[in-house]
Amino acid sequence: MIGTLLNIATVLLGGGLGTLLGDRLPQPIRETVMHGVGLVTLVVGMQLTLETRNILIVLLSVVIGGILGEWWRISAGLDRASEWLRERVARRLGERRMGRFSEGFITASLVFCVGPMTILGSIQDGLSGDFSLLSIKSVLDGFTAMALGSSLGVGVLFSIVTLLVYQGGLTLLAGVADQLLTEPMIAEMTATGGVLILAIGLLLLDIRRTRVANLLPALLIAPAIVAALTALGIPLAP
Repeated sequence: MIGTLLNIATVLLGGGLGTLLGDRLPQPIRETVMHGVGLVTLVVGMQLTLETRNILIVLLSVVIGGILGEWWRISAGLDRASEWLRERVARRLGERRMGRFSEGFITASLVFCVGPMTILGSIQDGLSGDFSLLSIKSVLDGFTAMALGSSLGVGVLFSIVTLLVYQGGLTLLAGVADQLLTEPMIAEMTATGGVLILAIGLLLLDIRRTRVANLLPALLIAPAIVAALTALGIPLAP
């Protein structure tokens, strides 16, 4: 769990600095910083998506995952949870400091938890205690939290709850995850996660607001499709 705790610390530090600086930065600077993060997020998403061995697997994962996410109303549930958290934080900090709390919480949670470094780093940390990969991720997340915090406010800091539950949970269940997830499964999860990160980039650039949370089941569908194809003896590559 050392890697996850380090990650939480860097997000708190970066997000805290960004939140403090955000109040002092002119709106044009904050917009430019946010757009810069959005552009880099798009690049990262494209790189991850290219990890796929068969784009049809990614397509099926996103479509099926999106249908399930809309059916289960994941995005609406996250919005309600975020609003519940916002109301309680506002009582202590005051309404003026809230900023775009819900957007900051949800966006930061997705950015920090969707990606191969989260999965591979957590498994590595849980199995061997080697948190070197999560250390690199922690530094990257710290700077990202600073940029997000300057524009979206204090909600970014509360993404540590998601980090603790998701990334920490993966670390604790590393033995199970290592047995279940093969290299092809992780590759297709990574590529599918890249699509979600692309959607986050478009959101940060104010180009298109996608209910990214409703696409999260795609991350489970991708390895399931790989497992089914492998069991049927169907090659992954087209």
